[in-house]
Amino acid sequence: MPITKTTVASLLLLLSIQTLIAADTPQQKQTVVETDAPTLKMRSDSNVQDLKVQNRKIVSLVVEELSKDLPKTVDQYTQFVGIKSDDLTLIYIFEINTGVKSDESIQKEDHSRMKSAVTQGVCRSSQRFLDAQINISYLYQSAKTKAKLFQFDITQADCLGGKK
Repeated sequence: MPITKTTVASLLLLLSIQTLIAADTPQQKQTVVETDAPTLKMRSDSNVQDLKVQNRKIVSLVVEELSKDLPKTVDQYTQFVGIKSDDLTLIYIFEINTGVKSDESIQKEDHSRMKSAVTQGVCRSSQRFLDAQINISYLYQSAKTKAKLFQFDITQADCLGGKK
């Protein structure tokens, strides 16, 4: 069965439901803690493991689906060229056409601006992944030299920090 954007959307809906269920779970467990703590710990570990297994499958499917349309132009300087996973982290790979600028000057001059823009964008567009403990990493490399220019690893904590 081919994976479509509808399939990915359905998986995101499943993730949202899992997140809501997980958010309700601690309140229900407090009642059980007083009477059956060892059983609770086993159930809790099992639920967490089940969620991780499902989330790994979702990460794998997202990588498979998004890879089909690559490379994709983002703007006049940037191409989205790849996506891969590392456990529960989605790693988006971009190439930047640095023009006449050296890799070193790009790294020095653009790092903080890029980090801020990427973090804000991911916090807006990928909140469901982050809520499900799926982290996002953006890796930027030079289109000319293929050298790594930046890597920004974003977790749910990075987005919560901005809401204070």
